[in-house]
Amino acid sequence: MRIFLLSLVWVSAARPGFVYTFYCLFINGRESMNNKPIKPYSAKQEKFGTWLINRIGRWQIRVYEWSGGRLWKNFMGAPVAILTTVGRKSGLERKVPLLYLMHGDSVVMTASKGGMSTLPVWYLNVKASPEVSIQVGAQKQRYRMREANAQEEAELWPKLEAMYPDYQQYRQRTADIRRIPVLIFDPVA
Repeated sequence: MRIFLLSLVWVSAARPGFVYTFYCLFINGRESMNNKPIKPYSAKQEKFGTWLINRIGRWQIRVYEWSGGRLWKNFMGAPVAILTTVGRKSGLERKVPLLYLMHGDSVVMTASKGGMSTLPVWYLNVKASPEVSIQVGAQKQRYRMREANAQEEAELWPKLEAMYPDYQQYRQRTADIRRIPVLIFDPVA
């Protein structure tokens, strides 16, 4: 399994389209490749998708931090940052690579979990303890999270979807299941 993941990391760095094709074929049910109607993931797809996201995320965190944010800093053309939270149950430091959008001095992220039916665990951790650390490139900074209000969401979603077009699909996939929160991280002085 480790060799498979290393191969996937190498291929994703050299040929990012491969990861998208892999995602479309095995997780996304080919819908984004042939324009079929978007429907929620099955339980089996969500289980595999969660497993895959967690495994690749661990490698991405190591590579990103080791390189000072120079390597694996993008996913499908969108910028990636490392969010560090405190586990709400364990009290331990937890890290996750996430897509982000700079909005002035603030960092904007979504709790999309790839359009799955449940909220990501990191979101629950941030809700419990809103002061976090975010690494963008080599720079780490402290932030405080707040959820975007309706007006801010209306302003930010088009920017987020322009940055990463699959967000449209994630929102369609979860439309009848849950709302995807937009989170704004403001710098802590």
